[in-house]
Amino acid sequence: MDLLYLLTFLFPLIAQLYVSSTYGKYNKVKSRCNLSGYDMAKKILDNNGLSNLYIVETKGTMTDHYDPTRKIIRLSTDVYNGNSVSSIAIAAHECGHAIQDKEGYGFFKIRSLIVPVVSLATKVAYIVLFIGAILEFMDLIFTGIVLVGFGLVFQLVTLPVELDASSRALKEMEKCGVLSDDTDGVKVMLKAAAFTYVAAVISSALEVFRLVMIFFNRRD
Repeated sequence: MDLLYLLTFLFPLIAQLYVSSTYGKYNKVKSRCNLSGYDMAKKILDNNGLSNLYIVETKGTMTDHYDPTRKIIRLSTDVYNGNSVSSIAIAAHECGHAIQDKEGYGFFKIRSLIVPVVSLATKVAYIVLFIGAILEFMDLIFTGIVLVGFGLVFQLVTLPVELDASSRALKEMEKCGVLSDDTDGVKVMLKAAAFTYVAAVISSALEVFRLVMIFFNRRD
């Protein structure tokens, strides 16, 4: 059990360190197309009939995301203004999400629908587990495990969404004629980002498995 507990924290940590180091490396490599993250995003959005979407600068590092409710692509300062390989790769990836939204990509729609439910479930899951453990009420403990399982479902849905967004990013950059010179760096950057989501799925699965094992041990 201690090993499982350790692995649930170790996988995301390794993934985060990997993507951070990869980002740091390619953030120092100037893209040969000499476009900023904003320019890259604008070009892709215009090519896909999404010129009405806003691209805004947001604080922080690697805080980039697409907001489907407000139809806004938020790029961190370094990505928004930078013309590095990391900047154009990340900007293109977020545009991939905007295109998914426009085309009604199945997993993207499912993820958007379940976000409120998952958010609530994960907030109360460990409270329910704690109360169930204190009271030794097995049905309540089982309910807590089910609620934790919502997080795993979310990660499983998120993984294809992120992989597809990266695939779309590569295709769109190729259409724009800016990929050829920076192909290797862009692919490494996108694969590193995808690894964080793979690690999240593994970590969530291990956590659910650990809790299930604890549940059956207590019941016995």
